[in-house]
Amino acid sequence: MFLFAASSRVFRPVNKHGRSVVSIAAIIRRNYSSGGEDADLVVIGAGPGGYVAAIKAAQLGLKTVCVEKNATLGGTCLNVGCIPSKSLLNNSHYYHMAKHNDLASRGIEFQNLTLNLTKLMEQKESSVKFLTGGIAHLFKQNKVRHIEGLGQISGTNEVTVKKNDGSEEKVNTKNILIATGSDVTPFPGIEIDEDTVVSSTGALSLKQVPEKLIVIGAGVIGVELGSVWSRLGSEVTLVEFLGNIGGVGIDLEVAKNLQRVLTKQGLKFQLQTKVMSASREGGLIKVVAEDKKGQKQELGCNVLLVCIGRRPYTSGLGLEKVGIQLDNKGRVPVNKRFQTAVPNIFAIGDCIEGPMLAHKAEDEGILCVEGICGGDTHIDYNCVPSVIYTHPEVAWVGKSEEQLKAEGIEFKVGKFPMSANSRSRTNNDTEGFVKILSDKQTDKILGAHIISSVAGELINEATLAMEYGASCEDVARVCHAHPTVAEAFREANLAAFAGKAINF
Repeated sequence: MFLFAASSRVFRPVNKHGRSVVSIAAIIRRNYSSGGEDADLVVIGAGPGGYVAAIKAAQLGLKTVCVEKNATLGGTCLNVGCIPSKSLLNNSHYYHMAKHNDLASRGIEFQNLTLNLTKLMEQKESSVKFLTGGIAHLFKQNKVRHIEGLGQISGTNEVTVKKNDGSEEKVNTKNILIATGSDVTPFPGIEIDEDTVVSSTGALSLKQVPEKLIVIGAGVIGVELGSVWSRLGSEVTLVEFLGNIGGVGIDLEVAKNLQRVLTKQGLKFQLQTKVMSASREGGLIKVVAEDKKGQKQELGCNVLLVCIGRRPYTSGLGLEKVGIQLDNKGRVPVNKRFQTAVPNIFAIGDCIEGPMLAHKAEDEGILCVEGICGGDTHIDYNCVPSVIYTHPEVAWVGKSEEQLKAEGIEFKVGKFPMSANSRSRTNNDTEGFVKILSDKQTDKILGAHIISSVAGELINEATLAMEYGASCEDVARVCHAHPTVAEAFREANLAAFAGKAINF
Protein backbone atom coordinates (compact mmCIF):
# COMPACT_ATOMS: atom_id res chain seq x y z
CA MET A 1 0.00 0.00 0.00
CA PHE A 2 1.39 3.40 -1.00
CA LEU A 3 0.85 6.83 0.49
CA PHE A 4 0.62 9.83 -1.77
CA ALA A 5 2.76 12.95 -1.60
CA ALA A 6 1.21 16.17 -2.81
CA SER A 7 2.96 19.05 -4.55
CA SER A 8 1.52 22.10 -6.23
CA ARG A 9 1.36 20.25 -9.54
CA VAL A 10 1.34 16.45 -9.10
CA PHE A 11 0.47 13.57 -6.78
CA ARG A 12 3.01 10.77 -6.70
CA PRO A 13 3.19 7.54 -4.64
CA VAL A 14 5.85 7.38 -1.91
CA ASN A 15 7.23 4.59 0.25
CA LYS A 16 7.53 4.54 4.05
CA HIS A 17 10.57 6.82 3.95
CA GLY A 18 8.73 9.42 1.93
CA ARG A 19 10.82 8.52 -1.12
CA SER A 20 9.05 8.63 -4.47
CA VAL A 21 8.47 5.24 -6.03
CA VAL A 22 8.27 6.86 -9.45
CA SER A 23 11.49 6.37 -11.45
CA ILE A 24 13.97 9.10 -10.65
CA ALA A 25 14.55 9.45 -14.38
CA ALA A 26 11.03 10.81 -14.66
CA ILE A 27 11.79 13.76 -12.39
CA ILE A 28 12.32 17.08 -14.16
CA ARG A 29 16.02 17.92 -13.89
CA ARG A 30 17.57 21.38 -13.78
CA ASN A 31 21.23 20.35 -13.80
CA TYR A 32 22.02 19.73 -17.47
CA SER A 33 25.15 21.39 -18.77
CA SER A 34 24.64 24.50 -20.84
CA GLY A 35 26.91 25.71 -23.59
CA GLY A 36 29.37 27.03 -20.97
CA GLU A 37 30.12 23.71 -19.26
CA ASP A 38 31.91 20.55 -20.40
CA ALA A 39 29.96 18.35 -17.97
CA ASP A 40 26.98 18.20 -15.66
CA LEU A 41 29.03 16.29 -13.10
CA VAL A 42 32.71 15.61 -12.50
CA VAL A 43 33.38 12.77 -10.05
CA ILE A 44 36.84 12.82 -8.45
CA GLY A 45 37.73 9.21 -7.61
CA ALA A 46 36.70 5.92 -9.19
CA GLY A 47 36.41 3.72 -6.11
CA PRO A 48 33.14 1.96 -5.21
CA GLY A 49 31.43 5.25 -4.37
CA GLY A 50 32.82 7.24 -7.28
CA TYR A 51 32.41 4.80 -10.13
CA VAL A 52 28.88 3.81 -9.06
CA ALA A 53 27.90 7.48 -8.75
CA ALA A 54 29.33 8.23 -12.19
CA ILE A 55 27.42 5.37 -13.83
CA LYS A 56 24.16 6.29 -12.08
CA ALA A 57 24.56 9.95 -13.07
CA ALA A 58 25.06 8.98 -16.70
CA GLN A 59 22.02 6.69 -16.57
CA LEU A 60 19.97 9.63 -15.31
CA GLY A 61 21.03 11.71 -18.29
CA LEU A 62 23.86 13.77 -16.82
CA LYS A 63 26.95 14.36 -18.92
CA THR A 64 29.48 12.75 -16.60
CA VAL A 65 33.26 12.76 -16.25
CA CYS A 66 35.14 10.56 -13.75
CA VAL A 67 38.71 11.44 -12.79
CA GLU A 68 40.97 8.76 -11.28
CA LYS A 69 44.66 9.16 -10.37
CA ASN A 70 45.50 5.45 -10.60
CA ALA A 71 45.98 3.48 -13.80
CA THR A 72 43.12 1.10 -12.96
CA LEU A 73 39.60 1.86 -11.80
CA GLY A 74 37.94 0.58 -8.64
CA GLY A 75 39.94 2.38 -5.96
CA THR A 76 41.31 0.69 -2.85
CA CYS A 77 38.47 -1.84 -2.69
CA LEU A 78 39.01 -3.51 -6.04
CA ASN A 79 42.76 -3.08 -6.32
CA VAL A 80 44.27 -3.45 -2.84
CA GLY A 81 41.35 -4.01 -0.47
CA CYS A 82 38.07 -5.91 -0.45
CA ILE A 83 38.51 -7.92 -3.64
CA PRO A 84 42.11 -9.22 -3.45
CA SER A 85 41.77 -9.92 0.28
CA LYS A 86 38.64 -12.02 -0.28
CA SER A 87 40.43 -14.01 -2.96
CA LEU A 88 43.26 -14.80 -0.53
CA LEU A 89 40.84 -15.53 2.30
CA ASN A 90 38.86 -17.96 0.16
CA ASN A 91 41.80 -19.86 -1.29
CA SER A 92 43.82 -19.93 1.94
CA HIS A 93 40.78 -21.49 3.61
CA TYR A 94 40.84 -24.34 1.08
CA TYR A 95 44.55 -24.88 1.79
CA HIS A 96 43.90 -24.83 5.54
CA MET A 97 41.13 -27.44 5.15
CA ALA A 98 43.50 -29.70 3.25
CA LYS A 99 46.49 -29.11 5.51
CA HIS A 100 44.67 -29.68 8.79
CA ASN A 101 42.74 -32.82 7.82
CA ASP A 102 39.35 -31.15 7.41
CA LEU A 103 39.09 -32.66 3.93
CA ALA A 104 40.48 -35.99 5.13
CA SER A 105 37.73 -36.19 7.75
CA ARG A 106 35.26 -35.92 4.86
CA GLY A 107 36.85 -38.84 3.01
CA ILE A 108 38.95 -36.71 0.63
CA GLU A 109 42.51 -37.97 0.98
CA PHE A 110 45.71 -37.13 -0.85
CA GLN A 111 49.47 -37.01 -0.31
CA ASN A 112 52.31 -34.52 -0.81
CA LEU A 113 50.24 -31.37 -0.33
CA THR A 114 52.19 -28.23 -1.34
CA LEU A 115 51.46 -24.53 -1.46
CA ASN A 116 52.14 -22.68 -4.71
CA LEU A 117 52.06 -19.09 -3.43
CA THR A 118 52.80 -17.68 -6.87
CA LYS A 119 49.73 -19.42 -8.30
CA LEU A 120 47.64 -18.25 -5.36
CA MET A 121 48.66 -14.65 -6.08
CA GLU A 122 48.02 -15.05 -9.79
CA GLN A 123 44.44 -16.12 -9.12
CA LYS A 124 43.98 -13.05 -6.92
CA GLU A 125 45.39 -10.76 -9.61
CA SER A 126 43.17 -12.36 -12.26
CA SER A 127 40.07 -11.52 -10.22
CA VAL A 128 41.23 -7.94 -9.73
CA LYS A 129 42.04 -7.49 -13.42
CA PHE A 130 38.66 -8.84 -14.51
CA LEU A 131 36.66 -6.62 -12.15
CA THR A 132 38.64 -3.41 -12.69
CA GLY A 133 38.42 -3.98 -16.44
CA GLY A 134 34.69 -4.48 -16.01
CA ILE A 135 34.35 -0.94 -14.65
CA ALA A 136 36.12 0.46 -17.72
CA HIS A 137 33.62 -1.45 -19.87
CA LEU A 138 30.70 -0.10 -17.84
CA PHE A 139 32.01 3.45 -18.29
CA LYS A 140 32.02 3.00 -22.06
CA GLN A 141 28.62 1.33 -22.03
CA ASN A 142 27.08 4.17 -20.03
CA LYS A 143 29.02 6.94 -21.80
CA VAL A 144 31.00 8.07 -18.76
CA ARG A 145 34.15 9.90 -19.80
CA HIS A 146 37.19 8.67 -17.88
CA ILE A 147 40.21 10.94 -17.39
CA GLU A 148 43.32 9.43 -15.82
CA GLY A 149 45.15 11.87 -13.57
CA LEU A 150 45.07 13.70 -10.25
CA GLY A 151 41.90 15.76 -9.98
CA GLN A 152 41.96 19.05 -8.09
CA ILE A 153 39.15 21.54 -7.55
CA SER A 154 40.38 24.79 -9.12
CA GLY A 155 37.08 26.64 -8.88
CA THR A 156 33.50 26.11 -7.80
CA ASN A 157 32.72 24.93 -11.33
CA GLU A 158 36.11 23.69 -12.46
CA VAL A 159 38.30 20.62 -11.96
CA THR A 160 41.91 20.58 -13.13
CA VAL A 161 43.37 17.17 -13.95
CA LYS A 162 47.15 16.74 -13.70
CA LYS A 163 48.02 13.86 -16.01
CA ASN A 164 50.95 11.47 -15.77
CA ASP A 165 52.62 12.98 -18.84
CA GLY A 166 52.81 16.37 -17.12
CA SER A 167 49.97 17.96 -19.04
CA GLU A 168 46.82 19.45 -17.52
CA GLU A 169 43.19 19.44 -18.55
CA LYS A 170 40.55 21.77 -17.15
CA VAL A 171 36.95 20.57 -17.06
CA ASN A 172 34.14 23.07 -16.55
CA THR A 173 31.22 21.47 -14.75
CA LYS A 174 27.85 22.19 -13.20
CA ASN A 175 28.51 19.93 -10.19
CA ILE A 176 31.52 18.28 -8.53
CA LEU A 177 31.46 15.07 -6.45
CA ILE A 178 34.39 14.26 -4.15
CA ALA A 179 34.75 10.48 -3.84
CA THR A 180 38.43 10.19 -3.06
CA GLY A 181 38.14 7.48 -0.40
CA SER A 182 40.75 6.85 2.27
CA ASP A 183 44.34 5.85 2.80
CA VAL A 184 46.24 3.71 5.32
CA THR A 185 46.79 5.39 8.69
CA PRO A 186 50.53 5.43 9.42
CA PHE A 187 51.93 4.34 12.77
CA PRO A 188 54.06 7.08 14.36
CA GLY A 189 57.73 6.15 14.30
CA ILE A 190 57.32 3.05 12.11
CA GLU A 191 58.20 3.49 8.44
CA ILE A 192 56.35 1.23 6.01
CA ASP A 193 58.42 -0.15 3.12
CA GLU A 194 55.79 -2.68 1.90
CA ASP A 195 58.49 -5.37 2.06
CA THR A 196 59.07 -6.39 5.67
CA VAL A 197 57.10 -3.59 7.33
CA VAL A 198 53.85 -3.57 5.42
CA SER A 199 50.40 -2.02 5.33
CA SER A 200 47.37 -4.00 4.18
CA THR A 201 48.53 -3.27 0.62
CA GLY A 202 51.88 -5.01 1.07
CA ALA A 203 50.32 -7.85 3.06
CA LEU A 204 48.30 -8.80 -0.03
CA SER A 205 51.44 -9.41 -2.08
CA LEU A 206 54.10 -10.97 0.16
CA LYS A 207 56.54 -13.00 -1.91
CA GLN A 208 56.87 -15.75 0.69
CA VAL A 209 55.10 -16.94 3.81
CA PRO A 210 56.83 -15.28 6.78
CA GLU A 211 57.92 -17.57 9.58
CA LYS A 212 56.59 -15.06 12.12
CA LEU A 213 54.14 -12.24 11.48
CA ILE A 214 53.12 -9.57 13.99
CA VAL A 215 49.98 -7.58 13.25
CA ILE A 216 49.47 -4.22 14.94
CA GLY A 217 45.70 -4.00 15.30
CA ALA A 218 43.12 -6.79 15.57
CA GLY A 219 40.27 -4.96 13.88
CA VAL A 220 38.53 -6.16 10.72
CA ILE A 221 41.55 -5.89 8.41
CA GLY A 222 43.97 -7.24 11.01
CA VAL A 223 42.07 -10.46 11.75
CA GLU A 224 41.34 -11.06 8.05
CA LEU A 225 44.93 -10.73 6.85
CA GLY A 226 46.23 -12.42 9.99
CA SER A 227 43.97 -15.37 9.15
CA VAL A 228 45.29 -15.56 5.59
CA TRP A 229 48.94 -15.87 6.57
CA SER A 230 48.23 -18.09 9.58
CA ARG A 231 46.43 -20.56 7.31
CA LEU A 232 49.35 -20.51 4.90
CA GLY A 233 51.81 -21.44 7.67
CA SER A 234 52.94 -18.28 9.45
CA GLU A 235 53.02 -17.92 13.23
CA VAL A 236 50.77 -14.88 13.68
CA THR A 237 50.47 -12.65 16.75
CA LEU A 238 48.00 -9.76 16.81
CA VAL A 239 48.62 -6.88 19.21
CA GLU A 240 45.49 -4.85 19.95
CA PHE A 241 45.08 -1.71 22.08
CA LEU A 242 41.38 -2.41 22.77
CA GLY A 243 40.06 -5.16 25.02
CA ASN A 244 38.37 -7.02 22.16
CA ILE A 245 39.05 -8.03 18.57
CA GLY A 246 36.91 -7.01 15.58
CA GLY A 247 37.10 -3.26 16.10
CA VAL A 248 34.51 -0.76 17.25
CA GLY A 249 30.81 -1.68 16.91
CA ILE A 250 31.10 -5.45 17.12
CA ASP A 251 28.89 -7.15 19.73
CA LEU A 252 31.26 -8.20 22.52
CA GLU A 253 29.74 -11.69 22.88
CA VAL A 254 30.39 -12.25 19.19
CA ALA A 255 33.92 -10.81 19.47
CA LYS A 256 34.72 -13.17 22.33
CA ASN A 257 33.50 -16.19 20.35
CA LEU A 258 35.42 -15.13 17.24
CA GLN A 259 38.61 -14.81 19.29
CA ARG A 260 38.06 -18.29 20.74
CA VAL A 261 37.66 -19.82 17.28
CA LEU A 262 40.62 -17.99 15.74
CA THR A 263 42.80 -18.98 18.70
CA LYS A 264 41.90 -22.63 18.02
CA GLN A 265 43.02 -22.04 14.42
CA GLY A 266 46.46 -20.94 15.66
CA LEU A 267 46.32 -17.14 15.91
CA LYS A 268 47.68 -15.50 19.06
CA PHE A 269 46.21 -12.34 20.58
CA GLN A 270 47.61 -9.77 22.99
CA LEU A 271 44.76 -7.42 23.93
CA GLN A 272 44.91 -4.16 25.85
CA THR A 273 48.48 -3.91 24.67
CA LYS A 274 50.17 -0.93 23.05
CA VAL A 275 53.03 -1.10 20.54
CA MET A 276 55.72 1.35 21.63
CA SER A 277 58.30 0.93 18.87
CA ALA A 278 59.64 -1.28 16.11
CA SER A 279 63.21 -1.58 14.85
CA ARG A 280 65.20 -3.77 12.48
CA GLU A 281 67.91 -6.00 13.92
CA GLY A 282 69.63 -8.09 11.32
CA GLY A 283 67.01 -10.00 9.37
CA LEU A 284 64.37 -9.62 12.07
CA ILE A 285 62.08 -6.88 13.33
CA LYS A 286 61.95 -6.21 17.05
CA VAL A 287 58.65 -4.90 18.41
CA VAL A 288 58.39 -3.41 21.90
CA ALA A 289 54.89 -3.61 23.41
CA GLU A 290 53.41 -2.52 26.72
CA ASP A 291 50.39 -4.11 28.43
CA LYS A 292 47.73 -2.37 30.54
CA LYS A 293 49.82 -2.87 33.67
CA GLY A 294 52.76 -1.02 32.14
CA GLN A 295 54.88 -4.13 31.69
CA LYS A 296 56.98 -4.11 28.52
CA GLN A 297 57.98 -7.05 26.35
CA GLU A 298 59.93 -7.62 23.15
CA LEU A 299 58.48 -9.58 20.26
CA GLY A 300 60.33 -10.69 17.15
CA CYS A 301 59.03 -11.24 13.62
CA ASN A 302 60.07 -11.48 9.99
CA VAL A 303 57.23 -9.25 8.78
CA LEU A 304 55.37 -6.52 10.65
CA LEU A 305 51.86 -5.64 9.43
CA VAL A 306 50.46 -2.25 10.48
CA CYS A 307 46.65 -2.34 10.57
CA ILE A 308 45.54 0.53 12.80
CA GLY A 309 42.84 1.88 10.49
CA ARG A 310 42.36 4.26 7.60
CA ARG A 311 42.14 8.04 7.22
CA PRO A 312 40.25 10.18 4.68
CA TYR A 313 42.12 11.01 1.49
CA THR A 314 41.32 14.73 1.34
CA SER A 315 44.65 16.55 1.11
CA GLY A 316 45.76 18.18 -2.13
CA LEU A 317 42.25 18.43 -3.57
CA GLY A 318 42.15 22.23 -3.61
CA LEU A 319 39.30 22.39 -1.09
CA GLU A 320 40.71 25.48 0.54
CA LYS A 321 40.48 27.35 -2.78
CA VAL A 322 36.69 27.15 -2.69
CA GLY A 323 36.24 27.63 1.06
CA ILE A 324 35.64 24.02 2.16
CA GLN A 325 37.05 23.36 5.63
CA LEU A 326 37.81 19.83 6.86
CA ASP A 327 36.72 18.60 10.30
CA ASN A 328 39.15 17.55 13.04
CA LYS A 329 39.50 14.08 11.48
CA GLY A 330 40.26 15.33 7.99
CA ARG A 331 36.77 14.58 6.68
CA VAL A 332 34.63 16.76 4.42
CA PRO A 333 31.52 18.03 6.27
CA VAL A 334 28.28 17.52 4.32
CA ASN A 335 24.55 17.92 4.89
CA LYS A 336 21.85 15.29 4.35
CA ARG A 337 22.00 15.85 0.60
CA PHE A 338 25.80 15.32 0.65
CA GLN A 339 26.39 18.99 -0.13
CA THR A 340 29.52 20.65 1.20
CA ALA A 341 29.77 24.32 2.19
CA VAL A 342 29.66 24.97 -1.56
CA PRO A 343 26.16 23.85 -2.69
CA ASN A 344 27.20 22.39 -6.06
CA ILE A 345 30.17 20.47 -4.60
CA PHE A 346 29.26 17.15 -2.97
CA ALA A 347 31.17 14.44 -1.08
CA ILE A 348 30.53 10.76 -0.27
CA GLY A 349 32.20 7.62 1.06
CA ASP A 350 35.29 7.35 3.24
CA CYS A 351 36.06 11.06 3.01
CA ILE A 352 32.90 12.00 4.96
CA GLU A 353 31.60 10.96 8.37
CA GLY A 354 30.49 7.36 8.89
CA PRO A 355 31.86 3.84 8.56
CA MET A 356 34.50 3.32 5.89
CA LEU A 357 32.66 0.65 3.92
CA ALA A 358 32.46 0.17 0.16
CA HIS A 359 28.73 -0.55 0.18
CA LYS A 360 28.03 2.55 2.27
CA ALA A 361 29.92 4.62 -0.32
CA GLU A 362 27.99 2.99 -3.18
CA ASP A 363 24.63 3.81 -1.60
CA GLU A 364 25.70 7.38 -0.91
CA GLY A 365 26.90 7.78 -4.49
CA ILE A 366 23.56 6.69 -5.94
CA LEU A 367 21.55 8.83 -3.52
CA CYS A 368 23.78 11.84 -4.07
CA VAL A 369 23.30 11.92 -7.85
CA GLU A 370 19.59 11.21 -7.47
CA GLY A 371 19.51 14.22 -5.18
CA ILE A 372 21.31 16.33 -7.79
CA CYS A 373 18.54 15.33 -10.18
CA GLY A 374 15.84 16.39 -7.70
CA GLY A 375 15.25 13.10 -5.90
CA ASP A 376 15.27 12.12 -2.24
CA THR A 377 18.52 11.28 -0.41
CA HIS A 378 17.31 9.26 2.58
CA ILE A 379 19.69 6.67 4.04
CA ASP A 380 19.38 4.86 7.36
CA TYR A 381 22.95 4.38 8.60
CA ASN A 382 21.65 2.02 11.28
CA CYS A 383 20.86 -0.36 8.41
CA VAL A 384 24.37 -0.47 6.95
CA PRO A 385 25.80 -3.96 7.64
CA SER A 386 29.39 -4.84 8.56
CA VAL A 387 31.19 -8.11 7.77
CA ILE A 388 34.46 -9.73 8.85
CA TYR A 389 35.45 -12.39 6.28
CA THR A 390 37.32 -14.79 8.54
CA HIS A 391 36.15 -18.38 8.92
CA PRO A 392 33.67 -18.38 10.42
CA GLU A 393 32.54 -15.01 9.15
CA VAL A 394 31.10 -12.37 11.45
CA ALA A 395 28.38 -9.94 10.38
CA TRP A 396 26.16 -7.45 12.12
CA VAL A 397 23.66 -4.69 11.47
CA GLY A 398 21.91 -2.32 13.85
CA LYS A 399 22.62 -1.98 17.55
CA SER A 400 24.83 -4.21 19.68
CA GLU A 401 23.81 -5.35 23.15
CA GLU A 402 26.29 -2.90 24.66
CA GLN A 403 24.84 0.03 22.67
CA LEU A 404 21.27 -0.77 23.71
CA LYS A 405 22.28 -0.95 27.37
CA ALA A 406 24.13 2.36 27.11
CA GLU A 407 21.07 3.98 25.51
CA GLY A 408 18.75 2.58 28.17
CA ILE A 409 16.60 0.67 25.68
CA GLU A 410 14.81 -2.42 27.00
CA PHE A 411 15.34 -5.35 24.68
CA LYS A 412 14.89 -9.09 24.23
CA VAL A 413 17.51 -11.54 22.99
CA GLY A 414 16.88 -14.46 20.67
CA LYS A 415 19.74 -16.87 19.90
CA PHE A 416 20.13 -19.99 17.83
CA PRO A 417 23.36 -22.04 17.53
CA MET A 418 24.70 -23.25 14.20
CA SER A 419 25.31 -26.62 15.82
CA ALA A 420 21.52 -27.13 15.84
CA ASN A 421 21.08 -26.04 12.22
CA SER A 422 20.68 -28.98 9.83
CA ARG A 423 22.57 -27.48 6.89
CA SER A 424 25.50 -26.42 9.08
CA ARG A 425 25.56 -29.92 10.54
CA THR A 426 25.58 -31.63 7.12
CA ASN A 427 28.34 -29.26 6.02
CA ASN A 428 30.31 -30.12 9.20
CA ASP A 429 30.63 -26.36 9.75
CA THR A 430 28.87 -25.72 13.04
CA GLU A 431 30.79 -22.88 14.68
CA GLY A 432 28.75 -19.83 15.62
CA PHE A 433 25.23 -18.62 16.24
CA VAL A 434 22.63 -16.02 15.28
CA LYS A 435 21.78 -13.40 17.89
CA ILE A 436 18.76 -11.14 17.47
CA LEU A 437 18.02 -8.09 19.61
CA SER A 438 14.46 -6.75 19.60
CA ASP A 439 12.48 -4.02 21.33
CA LYS A 440 10.92 -5.46 24.48
CA GLN A 441 7.64 -3.62 23.92
CA THR A 442 7.16 -3.61 20.14
CA ASP A 443 9.16 -6.70 19.01
CA LYS A 444 10.87 -4.54 16.34
CA ILE A 445 14.29 -5.86 15.32
CA LEU A 446 16.98 -3.56 16.70
CA GLY A 447 20.09 -5.53 15.82
CA ALA A 448 21.30 -8.78 14.28
CA HIS A 449 24.67 -10.38 15.04
CA ILE A 450 25.84 -13.51 13.27
CA ILE A 451 28.92 -15.70 13.47
CA SER A 452 28.76 -18.42 10.81
CA SER A 453 30.51 -19.66 7.70
CA VAL A 454 28.00 -17.65 5.62
CA ALA A 455 27.31 -14.72 7.97
CA GLY A 456 28.11 -12.24 5.21
CA GLU A 457 25.24 -13.62 3.14
CA LEU A 458 22.76 -14.05 6.01
CA ILE A 459 23.16 -10.45 7.21
CA ASN A 460 21.44 -9.15 4.09
CA GLU A 461 18.13 -10.72 5.14
CA ALA A 462 18.50 -8.99 8.51
CA THR A 463 19.29 -5.69 6.82
CA LEU A 464 16.25 -5.95 4.56
CA ALA A 465 14.02 -6.77 7.52
CA MET A 466 15.32 -3.82 9.53
CA GLU A 467 15.07 -1.41 6.58
CA TYR A 468 11.36 -2.18 6.39
CA GLY A 469 10.88 -1.99 10.16
CA ALA A 470 10.12 -5.69 10.58
CA SER A 471 9.41 -7.36 13.90
CA CYS A 472 10.87 -10.69 15.00
CA GLU A 473 7.40 -12.21 14.51
CA ASP A 474 7.43 -11.01 10.87
CA VAL A 475 10.61 -12.95 10.16
CA ALA A 476 9.58 -15.96 12.25
CA ARG A 477 6.41 -16.35 10.17
CA VAL A 478 8.21 -16.27 6.81
CA CYS A 479 8.74 -19.73 5.28
CA HIS A 480 12.45 -20.49 4.83
CA ALA A 481 13.74 -23.24 2.53
CA HIS A 482 14.99 -26.40 4.23
CA PRO A 483 17.75 -27.30 4.75
CA THR A 484 19.46 -23.89 4.71
CA VAL A 485 21.68 -21.98 7.10
CA ALA A 486 19.15 -19.13 6.85
CA GLU A 487 16.76 -21.20 8.95
CA ALA A 488 18.98 -20.33 11.92
CA PHE A 489 18.12 -16.68 11.36
CA ARG A 490 14.40 -17.52 11.42
CA GLU A 491 14.81 -19.62 14.57
CA ALA A 492 16.67 -16.81 16.39
CA ASN A 493 13.84 -14.42 15.54
CA LEU A 494 11.33 -17.00 16.77
CA ALA A 495 13.27 -17.28 20.03
CA ALA A 496 13.19 -13.49 20.49
CA PHE A 497 9.48 -13.28 19.67
CA ALA A 498 8.06 -16.42 21.32
CA GLY A 499 10.74 -17.11 23.90
CA LYS A 500 11.75 -20.47 22.44
CA ALA A 501 13.05 -21.79 19.12
CA ILE A 502 11.69 -25.02 17.60
CA ASN A 503 14.90 -26.94 16.92
CA PHE A 504 16.90 -26.03 20.00
